[in-house]
Amino acid sequence: MKVRLHNTLTGQKEPFEPADPNHARVYVCGPTVYDYAHLGHARCYVVYDVLVRHLRSNGMRVTYVRNITDVDDKILKRAAETGTEPTALAARFAEAYSEDMHRLGNADPDIEPRVSTHLEDIFALVQRLIDGGHAYLADGDVYFSVESFPEYGKLSHRDLGKMKSGASDRLDETKTARKRHPADFALWKKSEGEAWGWESPWGRGRPGWHIECSAMSMKHLGDTLDLHGGGLDLVFPHHENEIAQSEAATSKPFARCWMHNGFVEVDKEKMSKSLGNFFTARDLFDRIEPEAIRYFMMTVHYRAPLNLDWTLDEAGNVTGFPQFEEAERRVAYLYKTKQRLEALPPKRVIDSDGPGPAEISGFSEALRESLNDDLNMPVALAKLADFLKAVNELCDQAMKKKGKAPRGSVEQAQAGFAALEKELGLGAEAAEVILLRIRDRRAKACGLEAENVEQRISARTEARKSKDFAQADRIRDELAALGVELLDGPEGTGWTMAD
Repeated sequence: MKVRLHNTLTGQKEPFEPADPNHARVYVCGPTVYDYAHLGHARCYVVYDVLVRHLRSNGMRVTYVRNITDVDDKILKRAAETGTEPTALAARFAEAYSEDMHRLGNADPDIEPRVSTHLEDIFALVQRLIDGGHAYLADGDVYFSVESFPEYGKLSHRDLGKMKSGASDRLDETKTARKRHPADFALWKKSEGEAWGWESPWGRGRPGWHIECSAMSMKHLGDTLDLHGGGLDLVFPHHENEIAQSEAATSKPFARCWMHNGFVEVDKEKMSKSLGNFFTARDLFDRIEPEAIRYFMMTVHYRAPLNLDWTLDEAGNVTGFPQFEEAERRVAYLYKTKQRLEALPPKRVIDSDGPGPAEISGFSEALRESLNDDLNMPVALAKLADFLKAVNELCDQAMKKKGKAPRGSVEQAQAGFAALEKELGLGAEAAEVILLRIRDRRAKACGLEAENVEQRISARTEARKSKDFAQADRIRDELAALGVELLDGPEGTGWTMAD
């Protein structure tokens, strides 16, 4: 089965067919770095990370380009608010963004261009549009003429006659009168006085938002991309404008497939600072394992809204995120299962000709088929649940008295975990490390310090050695009342937090 993706341009699910069948050229709009990455960013870049992983798992070479917008009016505004030099502010948040993406398990793109290092490419593209009659100068600004591109509106299915200016919230109202049509958009913006800017053929200024991505993507991937992705909020005006300026310049299709992920909502309202339901990824990293955030992003189809619920105390303070907490439990179960498989004694694994469980032997292919169908991650997670259940049953069978596990099934289970990491980016950490981190975070949330729990366990161990079983039981019961579950074993007593 070939990879099939929903193409926003046609509104249809179609086979993904790059111009070169063996090489996909993928461009995804990156962040404007004036603040920390929020949950909308987290969802977007997890989606495209999985897409790239999946294409590569299918044997396709992928050149993945994801830009950094480090020149923008939003950066200038935030810099003024904070008394920071704009370039330094953008550099700081770009570094923070990269750190957050790594914590979410996203691989780096092959190329990560920045606006500040592609100004000459922007100049060349703007001049090409002016020369072709698609752009015009107006008092130091340069605007794209939407009326010069008859297909304007084809991505967002909008009527040019009904469009208004300033849809991106990046246009000063005083500049509207300079435009020939209300929907014309800025390719170059004049810098007033000593404001942040660069010298250009049209005077000192800054590039408009939309021209940046066209210049950077065509610089690194050519005139026609195989796939262009981003959030649903970018369909209009950003991606519509990218199409117009790119195709006006080259007379070629700008992208063969357009892919867009849905919004993150909180209590069924779009996440936004104005509604007070805005969370950065960093807000949550102290509360929830980052891999659990990644897992949660996969629980709903990428094109659908992803609704996040929260719990509040009487004062209105956020006390928890039930869906993230459930995702963390599932991630912990994944790693416990992987840990059990890795710990199987070699003497318990035997050669056998019998067929193994289909949930194990067929998992890698089931995972691939799920993602081939418009990157259906919820179905992939359902297949994962069946796989993990079967692996635990395999381990149970092996650890029974005189129990054994077929070598073929064990090897298929190992291959399944490898496929999981390769396709979804889950299960890549050392099990003991992430499980310990989850345990200690849960304990701290309950007001417990791991060191104090260990001290109580040591006291219980001493009581048992002294045959003071009543005291040992009291300590066990006290810890249980605090949510601590003791795990007695041949090598001593471990502990975890009860679900």
